[in-house]
Amino acid sequence: MFPYLHLGSFTLGTFGIFMWLAAVSGAYALHRAFQRAGVSADAVVVVSVVMLAGVAGAKLWHELQHPFQLRLAMREIAAPGLSHPLDVLTRFFHWFQAGFAWFGGLLFGIAALVWQGRGNGLRPLRMLDLAAPAAAIGYGVGRIGCLTSGDGDYGIVTKVPWGVHIHDDALDPPQPNPPGLLVHPTPMYELLFSAALCWYLWVRGRRDLPLGQLTGEYLLLSGIGRFLVEFIRRNERIYFGMSNAQVAALGTVLVGGILIAYAQSKARRVEPHAAHAAA
Repeated sequence: MFPYLHLGSFTLGTFGIFMWLAAVSGAYALHRAFQRAGVSADAVVVVSVVMLAGVAGAKLWHELQHPFQLRLAMREIAAPGLSHPLDVLTRFFHWFQAGFAWFGGLLFGIAALVWQGRGNGLRPLRMLDLAAPAAAIGYGVGRIGCLTSGDGDYGIVTKVPWGVHIHDDALDPPQPNPPGLLVHPTPMYELLFSAALCWYLWVRGRRDLPLGQLTGEYLLLSGIGRFLVEFIRRNERIYFGMSNAQVAALGTVLVGGILIAYAQSKARRVEPHAAHAAA
């Protein structure tokens, strides 16, 4: 766990670095998708807005899930005795760098994509289809930032050769958490899965698919991936032996399946009309 890089007197948060790398990789994938589709929209602007909306949504969703922790954090940020406004700002950024919920980021990111698509003359599902590979790879890269910043999304104790030690910098001196044990590097698994999903969606995008099909496949497959990785993550089981993220992932799978069925159904209804018009 390396939440900060210290370069002399200058400090960089690793979460922010990987969020930037996620934006770069997502922007490149979206730029290529725009080029292939003949769309003139600026991928860098689109991804920048989506990243800001996604981070805000992920943070908001996490805090709504943990209201007691939020109250404690706000009390600490606004604690009396701070000598300078910069101290308040420093505490705020320290609080903001940890605690993000994937589902909130997904919802806010989708909303930002649809809004920008309308501004560029693209129908909502068309914009989402184009952005599906970018969303997959951006999520995977961003997950590594969660791991390095100590966001708590690592896995359960394991004996696999690639298990890692997670150090808790809040302890003095920093110590492994859990002590002396290896855990699954689950964000690395998610990165590998996301890279494979990005490649799959990119290849699928070459075909003449019904509008919304690619988005449905992204939602369904990413939801399955998130549901499965939760079995080896250190998350509290809340609903019927499932974590909150697993319940959200099942919802994503359901929406993806419905969207695929809708896209295929609509395509079947359009084909007879097109054949009749051609005749």
